[in-house]
Amino acid sequence: MNRKVFYRNNPSGDSYERMYPSWKSRAWIIARHFIVGIIIGAAAFYTVYYLIDFPREKMLKQENERLVTELEILNRRLDASLSVMEDIAARDNNFYRVIMQTERISDTQRYAGIENRKRYDDLNSLSDAALIKTLTGKMDMLERQMYIQINSFDLLRDLAGQQKDRIDHIPAIQPIPEKHLRQMASGYGYRIDPVYGTSKFHEGMDFASATGTPVYATGNARVSTAGWHSGYGKVVVLDHGYHYTTRYAHLSEILVHPGQQVKRGDLIGKVGNTGKSTGPHLHYEVRYNDIPQNPVNYYFYDITPEQYNEMIRLAENAGHVMD
Repeated sequence: MNRKVFYRNNPSGDSYERMYPSWKSRAWIIARHFIVGIIIGAAAFYTVYYLIDFPREKMLKQENERLVTELEILNRRLDASLSVMEDIAARDNNFYRVIMQTERISDTQRYAGIENRKRYDDLNSLSDAALIKTLTGKMDMLERQMYIQINSFDLLRDLAGQQKDRIDHIPAIQPIPEKHLRQMASGYGYRIDPVYGTSKFHEGMDFASATGTPVYATGNARVSTAGWHSGYGKVVVLDHGYHYTTRYAHLSEILVHPGQQVKRGDLIGKVGNTGKSTGPHLHYEVRYNDIPQNPVNYYFYDITPEQYNEMIRLAENAGHVMD
């Protein structure tokens, strides 16, 4: 294409002179061509990139959409898994507190290290950074909870073994078998003192029975006291561990000695009428942390629910204290 050439008339010489464009005109022409070229190039790029799908680009776009969908599904699955783990943790805490009667795993132990968010900052530079960062955090949370839960179950297994020993030591039978009982002389609670005639708190249960009736240990224990004690007469005190002690008073004979280890059902003495007593009977106490407990709540190995209800009725109505 030929470039256009411009001339102007020179009246003085009756001739024509060639005209050359100024530098401003030349600059504008160059700029105009440059702008037009950019617009045409952008339009061509947009047409090629967005309106024409080449096989490779089309495949990459489909793959990216598939990955985003899978990440969203994984995110929902992680939310559901974390919800299940929270429920397991709640059951775990309840098992520690109610069944094992011990302190639960603290939140500090359960979530240690998860609160450090700086470790995820490097993920911000990646594509779909927010989603990847969220998923990584949830995965860390889930892995941490699973690790703690596995350790917790191992600890609960060990505690369960200890619990068997604890159950063996808790007083859980009557100190005198049902067949040897004459009557329930007095239960636990406020009663009238048979000697002084005043109201007093009766810290145990009185079992009326013939002198010489066998008295048995109500749980595995160590004999802490075996001898004479003012008011109690001949008395045996057993230390069961786990904060439990039992007391067997007014005995006619003591068949154990201090420091001796006994098991539930071992013969430790015989019913008598020693000390401050108005007739042959056994005064029996159960203490937890040295606080008197109602012994009727500790016969779960020995009697049926019907017998238990009957014993409660008799203990509440039996007002004749014998010591």
